[in-house]
Amino acid sequence: MTTLVAAEAASSPAAGQLTVRAATAADDVFVDELQAIAFGPGRFARTAFRVREMFPIDPSLSLIAEVDGTACGSVWMTPISVDGHKGYLLGPLATHPNFRKRGAGKLLAREVAKLALARGEGEFVLLVGDQDYYCPLGWEITTPGNIQFPGPVDPTRVLLLAEDKGLAKSLKGEIAAFDLEA
Repeated sequence: MTTLVAAEAASSPAAGQLTVRAATAADDVFVDELQAIAFGPGRFARTAFRVREMFPIDPSLSLIAEVDGTACGSVWMTPISVDGHKGYLLGPLATHPNFRKRGAGKLLAREVAKLALARGEGEFVLLVGDQDYYCPLGWEITTPGNIQFPGPVDPTRVLLLAEDKGLAKSLKGEIAAFDLEA
């Protein structure tokens, strides 16, 4: 089992092979510690955390990034719906500080979105994040204020990835359960 301690020990990791794999129960401590480092104690007050309290993450869409076998990043997905359209909320996405700027976060975002949408059960992947980081990966800005979260979010940071390129502008409503019908 790779732990955060192992990741921190690699304070100057050599350039190595970046891979992504499914998370397992053995990764729980690593993910908890990584999220604490990345987001601090305030993470529990964030609106995205409220969504995950209401609707559980999908463990089959939880991924770990590794460099040469050392865990360095993680991502989760939460099945949701908006106005009867099924989709996923991406996050949290975190990379250990010793491994940033190596592509792990972008690789995790692309891979988890691809896996989720390939199932054919959801139409979109939604997130709250930086436009400069996610838009080059295919995410689009939503119409500000159209998607209601169970708490405050900056509407300019609500981004959506979908095959239907009009969905980012037209999707409107409250975040609800994945199986909720319109």
